Amino acid sequence: MTGMTGMTANDYLDCFEPELVVIPCGSRKLGRRARAADMYVGSYHRACRRAADALQPDRLLILSARYGLLGLDDVIDPYDTPHGAAGAITDQDLLEQAALRHIVRLDPVVALGGARHVSLVRTVWPHTRTPLAGTGGMGEQMARLAMLRNGRDQQPM
Repeated sequence: MTGMTGMTANDYLDCFEPELVVIPCGSRKLGRRARAADMYVGSYHRACRRAADALQPDRLLILSARYGLLGLDDVIDPYDTPHGAAGAITDQDLLEQAALRHIVRLDPVVALGGARHVSLVRTVWPHTRTPLAGTGGMGEQMARLAMLRNGRDQQPM
């Protein structure tokens, strides 16, 4: 997709190497205790993960609606808590978790996900880059994620 400036989503991201990429959890999960990297099995989460990996960030975290910021090796139990529901992570919880991880001052930060996810991430990192912004729905987001993944895969070494 080309914006008004003539830049693609890849051009937008090729200008930096992110210190942190935050991806969303997903409603489809394994039915047993597992590493966060393995827990979320839905196609949207997996597409976000592949795009995030292609960006080669210094750190990659999953924003869980229940647990907050998760490292890929954090072991968690399955849950059924959507963002905004009772028991879901709050912006204050998220800020406290980021402070405990000493990652509040990271920049640049990229958030891959929908508006609710991005809104939470921006409570900690207000200048978060959001390459999925402006997409019209899930299909456009999946296409943009594929573009991000493929664009980085094709970069010269």
